[in-house]
Amino acid sequence: MPSLVSAERHQYNGNMRKTKTGSKHKKIRNTVIALGLLLLFLLFPTWTPSLKDEHGAVLPNSVASLEEVELGGVKQSILIRGKDRSNPVVLFLHGGPGYPQIAYARRYQSELENDFVVVNWDQRGAGKSYHWNLTDEDMKLDTLIEDTRQLTEYLKERFQQPKIFIVGHSWGSLLATWTVQKYPEHYYAYIGVGQVADSPQGELISYRYVLEEAKRRNLIEAVRELEAIGAPPYQNPREDATLERKWVMAFGGSERGSDTYADMIEGILLAPEYSWMDGIRLVLGVFFPRHAILPQTRNVKLADTVPELAVPVIFCMGRHDYMTPSAVAYSYFEKLKAPEKQFIWFEESAHFPHFEETEKFHEVMLELKKAMMRVPAGIPS
Repeated sequence: MPSLVSAERHQYNGNMRKTKTGSKHKKIRNTVIALGLLLLFLLFPTWTPSLKDEHGAVLPNSVASLEEVELGGVKQSILIRGKDRSNPVVLFLHGGPGYPQIAYARRYQSELENDFVVVNWDQRGAGKSYHWNLTDEDMKLDTLIEDTRQLTEYLKERFQQPKIFIVGHSWGSLLATWTVQKYPEHYYAYIGVGQVADSPQGELISYRYVLEEAKRRNLIEAVRELEAIGAPPYQNPREDATLERKWVMAFGGSERGSDTYADMIEGILLAPEYSWMDGIRLVLGVFFPRHAILPQTRNVKLADTVPELAVPVIFCMGRHDYMTPSAVAYSYFEKLKAPEKQFIWFEESAHFPHFEETEKFHEVMLELKKAMMRVPAGIPS
């Protein structure tokens, strides 16, 4: 007859096996739940909020669309928003290369949505438009120009518009300038923000600014690093330019009234337009386009290659911009031939005047709209 101790030991061992089995099942269940939630956040369908009136009703003629279009055989993402789809279209070309706006643009463009159909585009290889199989050959400048033309024609046809406005920021200002030069018939006007004009001259002025500022502030580390790389042209263009830009940002030569890097991170995590998988694409797309595009733009001198544009031109430049120094853009502006042209200083801004002084930028665009809709060849003086 089994002893009481043996029976208790048998019962204890059985309970332990049940406990271990239950614990194992619980761990498996928790792991499955965690993986499910991760996949949900990574692959959650993206969308953009509707535009509504003061009573919460969707505006009947509004447009709020996050969609993919095929440009040059590559699917690319665009965000379209406007309170009245009959308003003129304005297409924004983001900077970087590889610094897209869809994740956070809404916070800076709500006023523009009152008067325009506002289109933001993650260019091929950037953000939501990054694809694993793209190569450097897919990122040739002529290909990107053709993408821009195809998107322009798509927008014209979709919204039944004879022309659109095009805004280029930083790297996007080069892409926009070249597209307008080649296809002026598609555009009411070109608006350059943080305009790139002469890359070698801009790099030199930017370097001199940060070195002088570092010395003025008595920042020994900055002086040592900057003197170590020397003035451009740099021996290691990518690494040296990245180091120099670090100090441009630290000294307020990039942003003063905005923080687009923080906006982008918040957008990746929280904005409905971006999933976490899109965030991974964005990170990969920061490095890929720069690697592929920057060598093609390192020696750009627009005064030589684009001495004239056949559409009205407005440059919106931050007084404190040393990413693409405004003095270089102004020198190009003085030489540029165009039917009408304006150079507008944004006194409180650096490289992002359209985001740092949103009210002023909206006023500029609204006056431009009024002028172009009234007299197609004019810009108010």
